[in-house]
Amino acid sequence: MSLRLQGAAAMAAALLAFTAAPAIAGPTLDAVKSKGQLTCGVNTGLPGFSSPDSQGKWTGLDVDVCKAVAAAILNDTSKIRYTPLSAQQRLTALQSGEIDLLVRNTTWSLTRDAQGLDFAPVVYYDGQGLMVAKSLGVTSAKQLDGATVCVQPGTTTELNLADWFRAHNLSFKPVVIEALDEVNAAFFSGRCDVLTTDISGLAGVRASVASNPDDFIILPEVMSKEPLAPVVRHGDNQWRDIVAWTIYALIEAEEKGITQANVDAKLKDVDPSVQRLLGAQGDLGPGLGLDKAWAYRAIKAVGNYGEIFERNIGKKTPLKLDRGLNALWTNGGLMYAPPVR
Repeated sequence: MSLRLQGAAAMAAALLAFTAAPAIAGPTLDAVKSKGQLTCGVNTGLPGFSSPDSQGKWTGLDVDVCKAVAAAILNDTSKIRYTPLSAQQRLTALQSGEIDLLVRNTTWSLTRDAQGLDFAPVVYYDGQGLMVAKSLGVTSAKQLDGATVCVQPGTTTELNLADWFRAHNLSFKPVVIEALDEVNAAFFSGRCDVLTTDISGLAGVRASVASNPDDFIILPEVMSKEPLAPVVRHGDNQWRDIVAWTIYALIEAEEKGITQANVDAKLKDVDPSVQRLLGAQGDLGPGLGLDKAWAYRAIKAVGNYGEIFERNIGKKTPLKLDRGLNALWTNGGLMYAPPVR
């Protein structure tokens, strides 16, 4: 055998050994398996993303991400303890080990990434906005000089608000309130002229809290970039990989036309990439510390990313949000999964 062929054979053998290697066990996966439950930190109540009904059943886009992770690991979406957290509580709860995973409309930023936290892929690309009553007669944020603005503390929202008004040489009076329901109540009672948070959050509040949603408008200015992503503790690479690839699997499923309804039929699909994703071919699971059907279970539990979006916040829901940046890359959006192979 020539030296070139020997080298190629050695490289192929090394690659095979690398791809077959199991994941190094991490403390979070071991803890979740040991207790038989995923503890997921969520919003205290944000329509479309995470909110409980009168029976305490949680629904929303963020909740479905929690369910997908639980299905991938435990094969049971009922084995989740939802921990509602305020903006100020959420990161401390994760760092202290009170929760396993934070899926709570949290913006990925440099400061947070450097604070002992790791972010999984973005599940919703958003931006900060401003909502006012139509009766205020305002059509642009640049008309809000001297306005009172309701905002939550401990958020990028609070910082962005100050930056934006300063950059446009405008003044404002902040009304800072920690509890989300109290912020909303203050705005709708007229205590402040403006309510600010992520645009998706404003749409949810308008649809669910306002007695007449048509009386309020979200102004056209987008004040910031708000990539909302699940968060894990820094240092447990295996756990971050599991959360990340579960999200990627949901995005890849939409691109491949795999739905909650047809996922069983797709097990027999002739497309090798579909076979690999669903575990009908290959053995990718051990690389994550899971079995080969992890992605199948996640999709079977909640559907693909597009289904999750439309079910919780899409055009047929009270929020009526467009896909926009959250469309697949093939449709002009930013949702893109690396190769599952």
